[in-house]
Amino acid sequence: MNFVDELQWRGMIHDIMPGTKEQLDKELTSAYVGIDPTANSLHIGHLVGVMMLRHFQIAGHKPIALVGGATGMIGDPSGKSQERNLLDETTLRYNQECLKIQLAKFLDFESDAPNAAEMVNNYDWMKDFTFLDFIRDIGKHITVNYMMSKDSVKKRLDSDSGSGMSFTEFTYQLVQGTDFLHLYETRNTKLQMGGSDQWGNITTGTELIRRKTGGEAFALTCPLIKKADGTKFGKTESGNVWLDPKLTSPYKFYQFWINTSDEDGEKYIKIFTLLSKDQIAELVAQHAEAPHLRLLQKRLAEEVTVMVHSREDYDLAVEASQILFGQGTAELLNKLDEDTFLSVFEGVPQFKISRKELEAGIKVVDLLAEKAMVFPSKGELRRTVQGNGLSINKEKVTDAEGIIYQNSLIGTKYLLIQKGKKNYFLLICE
Repeated sequence: MNFVDELQWRGMIHDIMPGTKEQLDKELTSAYVGIDPTANSLHIGHLVGVMMLRHFQIAGHKPIALVGGATGMIGDPSGKSQERNLLDETTLRYNQECLKIQLAKFLDFESDAPNAAEMVNNYDWMKDFTFLDFIRDIGKHITVNYMMSKDSVKKRLDSDSGSGMSFTEFTYQLVQGTDFLHLYETRNTKLQMGGSDQWGNITTGTELIRRKTGGEAFALTCPLIKKADGTKFGKTESGNVWLDPKLTSPYKFYQFWINTSDEDGEKYIKIFTLLSKDQIAELVAQHAEAPHLRLLQKRLAEEVTVMVHSREDYDLAVEASQILFGQGTAELLNKLDEDTFLSVFEGVPQFKISRKELEAGIKVVDLLAEKAMVFPSKGELRRTVQGNGLSINKEKVTDAEGIIYQNSLIGTKYLLIQKGKKNYFLLICE
């Protein structure tokens, strides 16, 4: 399918410059998406742009991921109410390497195919650009009137905050336009893609190319993704959902997708997976017949978690999510890394116990009715044991006088207590 048609049915086009589709039909074309390098990991807010590049490469064209090393030192005013912190070159270079490792899961950088992906950093061509060069070679081609007409500029100037806009941020669109011009001249890049808030910056680039070279370049933007309730996509109470497993565990990553609403699930599965139109239509129909089975969310969570992490991480996340519903085992608990384990039992009551208590061994009844007040009395604990209602680390307790030793700890630190079907308690050994 043509790249533009593919994005169209997936709901991934907000604005497109006339002639873009014809250009892509005519010849192998290179296009770029700019990526902010202010962190050493992508988050799911970046995934829309990354998926656009992936579809672009699948369609036979050449994707370029531009890391904004220079623009990251300035800060894009689009959608922002204040200037961002500036980063040093060492940090930017480190972040760039981290981002490329993540992007390699989506894009083919290594093959010798003519449409192999590339990563570039605009700091490489901007660092030697003098101010005089800039105002002579770039500034004279774009009028202040043209720059003032951009929404990103008007919104900041019209805001009630009184903070205004610095000259640095005002010239951002020219710096981004310079990137497009540079890639147009050095790599024959004729298309820039991004979020809908980037339309003004991207079209400044196409205008700069037209005025400086007489050539033609194109622009395509995707909608800014929002949740059905109008809140920002990708944000949780704890902040961004990162692609780096050290920042967001695969379990939490999986949970984000599995917990999406039906409305959002139907939208997200088109944007964030490579499933075909027919596959998605069939899934949506099956989901509509039995919404309580959450087939749409389950498939979405599987596709994205496997793509970003691995099949093994996905399988473990699914197993971990079953623990709270009584399907976990002692073996599974010991397989979980600490972050995942704590994520699963986030919010359950916790008690701290001394490591010395376990060195010599301690009776279950003393541990859970005296040292940690899981039970209000030893009598209630004994009755619960008799009724087969107490588990430690997912193993049934059959003897209230049984002894717990250090070797029972999960990860040398935790005991998971389950009272009845749904009441969990976490004992932390220190």
